Amino acid sequence: MKNIAVVTGASSGIGREFARQIVQRYPKLDGMWIIGRNEERLWQLQAELPVEVRIFQMDLTSEESIGKLTAELAKENPKIRILVNSAGFGKLGNFAGTSCQEAVRMVEINCVALTCLTYACLPYMPAKSRILQMGSSAAFTPQPGFAVYAATKAYVLSFSRALARELRSRDIWVTCVCPGPVDTEFFEHAGDSEKMSRIKKLAMAKPQPVVRKALLDAARHKDVSVYGLSMKGTRLMAKAVPHRLLLPVMGRLFKEQENTPEEEL
Repeated sequence: MKNIAVVTGASSGIGREFARQIVQRYPKLDGMWIIGRNEERLWQLQAELPVEVRIFQMDLTSEESIGKLTAELAKENPKIRILVNSAGFGKLGNFAGTSCQEAVRMVEINCVALTCLTYACLPYMPAKSRILQMGSSAAFTPQPGFAVYAATKAYVLSFSRALARELRSRDIWVTCVCPGPVDTEFFEHAGDSEKMSRIKKLAMAKPQPVVRKALLDAARHKDVSVYGLSMKGTRLMAKAVPHRLLLPVMGRLFKEQENTPEEEL
């Protein structure tokens, strides 16, 4: 049985960076399964990685795709040492200005697909394996102007922390990665960067250190990974200050946002 890593959202952004850093940090892995929607970019990533790489170009909201992946896992019976659920979708703008289809798709990708992938991979994860779930600092408090996205990430954080407790007896460790804004295509596709609040621009991080810290925190068995002093401060503030007092602040951060195009990994 081969020891592998499974990375979703590997077409771009943080998922792609996870794939790169995992093979550097864990050179004894036999291979990696990378999952995404952009097949050309998956092939490009495969050419970069010094391990055997299997490409799965699929829509994770499709029951058929999940079924194919589940069947392939049953066929190959690998040992999944690392699972990274990085696929995600965000849409800026007030809820009333967002279509029902867009709102539901955020839930499908950020919550349902992540849950299904975790469920599908868990039977193949031996002791000392690690799961990294891509959350967000948006999980710490409701965000007017980003309401559905923040709610989906709150689900990821809650689910991950509870799962971490459940799996402790199996010596499987779960880390929810909760960065602030990251300089990836997420914001390029979300619209004109000039519309982003100054505070978010100042807090923007590069994906490389975010992923590096996430892998280090996972190795240390931390259930939440937060990169940067500003985001750590945001987390503490969300714990200490009632949300009814934070909501007006969050609303002002997003007041300049208009409904913008989607980003999908």
